[in-house]
Amino acid sequence: MAPPTTKTASSTSASSPAASHPKKKPATPFAVKPIGAFYVFFAANLLAAFFAPIEDCDETFNYWEPTHYISHGYGLQTWEYSPEYAIRSWLYIVFHAIVGNFRRLLPRPNKVAEFYFIRYGLAALCAICQTQMFRVINYTLNPRIAIFFLLSMVFSPGMFRASVAFLPSSFAMYMVMLGMAAFMNWRGGIKTAQGMFWFSVGGILGWPFAIALSAPFLLEEIIFATLSNKDALIDSIMRFVRGIVSGLLVLFFEFLISGFFYKKMVVVPLNIVLYNIFAGPGRGPEIFGTEPWHFYIRNLLLNFNIWFILAVAALPLFALQKMFASKQPGGSVSGLRTVVFMTPFYMWLGIFSFQPHKEERFMYPAYPALALNAAMALHIILAAFGQSDPSTLVGKIPARLKLLLVSIVMIGSIDIGVARIYGVYKAYSAPLKIYEPLQISGVGALGSRGDSVCFAKEWYRFPSSYHLPNGMQAKFVKSEFNGLLPGEFAQAKTGFGFWSGAWLVPSGMNDRNEEDMGKYVDLKTCSFLVDTYYPGSEASELEPHYILDTENWEVVKCEPFMDASKTHILARTLWLPNQSFVPEKFRRQWGEHCLLKRKTK
Repeated sequence: MAPPTTKTASSTSASSPAASHPKKKPATPFAVKPIGAFYVFFAANLLAAFFAPIEDCDETFNYWEPTHYISHGYGLQTWEYSPEYAIRSWLYIVFHAIVGNFRRLLPRPNKVAEFYFIRYGLAALCAICQTQMFRVINYTLNPRIAIFFLLSMVFSPGMFRASVAFLPSSFAMYMVMLGMAAFMNWRGGIKTAQGMFWFSVGGILGWPFAIALSAPFLLEEIIFATLSNKDALIDSIMRFVRGIVSGLLVLFFEFLISGFFYKKMVVVPLNIVLYNIFAGPGRGPEIFGTEPWHFYIRNLLLNFNIWFILAVAALPLFALQKMFASKQPGGSVSGLRTVVFMTPFYMWLGIFSFQPHKEERFMYPAYPALALNAAMALHIILAAFGQSDPSTLVGKIPARLKLLLVSIVMIGSIDIGVARIYGVYKAYSAPLKIYEPLQISGVGALGSRGDSVCFAKEWYRFPSSYHLPNGMQAKFVKSEFNGLLPGEFAQAKTGFGFWSGAWLVPSGMNDRNEEDMGKYVDLKTCSFLVDTYYPGSEASELEPHYILDTENWEVVKCEPFMDASKTHILARTLWLPNQSFVPEKFRRQWGEHCLLKRKTK
């Protein structure tokens, strides 16, 4: 698919009737204007900010908790933030803390409002980045491809979560969109330095490995530079130099801020790479579990359905089109650029599919590349499907039938995406809801400053300290889990300066996921307890059914929580109505996720 040249007002001949008519406005080069696309992206992201559950405990303990510590002086601390290891960026945390603190200037400030205000900020930033990539796709490729890109981003369950997730991989995804847009956009000159800057920001403040997605674009620059004259080669070198310098400036700023918090010279992105690749036996991400090579294929099918299939098929479809389509002037250059645009997704999927440790969030930076591939593939298919030559097989199909078939596929894809988004919300949103009674202050307040909210087997479902009132802290009691739980940031102040918990070395931390018994408290010290009960489940000594222990605990609030072990895979995957026409085996099975309060005797 040779990227077509979009006709704009500036390209209209001055001698044409349209150009000489003073009242007639030039046709817009957009099927949907960028401001309209921004509204659509922002609306979808706002829905995610308000409704998306936190499905990854790393988001809570590695990002929400340090942000809460910066803003409120206490919070849970993981080993990654110990100065001994220092593999998390404080600069990334500080930016989010600043956004949350702005909420205190508005009426009725509270910590839950801060939580959602940060999410709204993420929704807006993501929408801006999506709109910029949409705009460049429209100009560089085709307005129809831009529309398909918008649809794939808005109706994909994967983007519903990634768009507002407080994770470095999500932030890297934002910067990948800006970086790809810069590399793709040659209007007004080649923007290699700008693209390198955005990828550097995503890699240094977010996730270092996301920088690899820039490789195809940098290789394209090198190829064109070597084939050009001396002046063009010098220009290319200067673009690289400016890009490298801008990246080093970002790294220096990160070095200063993280160094201030850790009170030591530390290059966090380098520590992340060393830990993930050169940690040695008994260390590294593999100790937290491994998955088969096809994990991401299954995951992306769930999160992008037909769009993932299209993304995988993009390059073969483009090759077929080039084989059978009539040659066009400049086709070799356009063809190379198209291959460059398609390559990042294949590269990322291939590399990470063969890494032993896999997590859904590792795919986030490549989501924009997936959506772009899918949009281009669908454009190629529709261009071929739209042939009207009666001598061809496709040309003999009535136009209305073609429209019906395409509509069924597209509407079906959107319906499946929405069904999964709603299904995930209904199944797993309870942890964001059960703490609402604790927000009551004054007369009728359930707890007081200094109370503990304890977690046993449900420790990884804790959303954040933002959901607990000021002075009420999360604690852990022993369960069957035997790995390393988070500790707490030191709250020492006198003689230690600001945020001393960031640089004081905590006890009981290790990078081998070895249990530290010092992370637990006695159950008797707990004022509140969070637990999940599934009917028919078996209790154990360390994991009793606290909800059924009515002698010691009373229910404050419960919310339905899906019992995945007893629910059919179809019902786990998509939302299905709980109606009589749905067979019993396909209906969801439910437990209760509850906040309990200790009874006074």
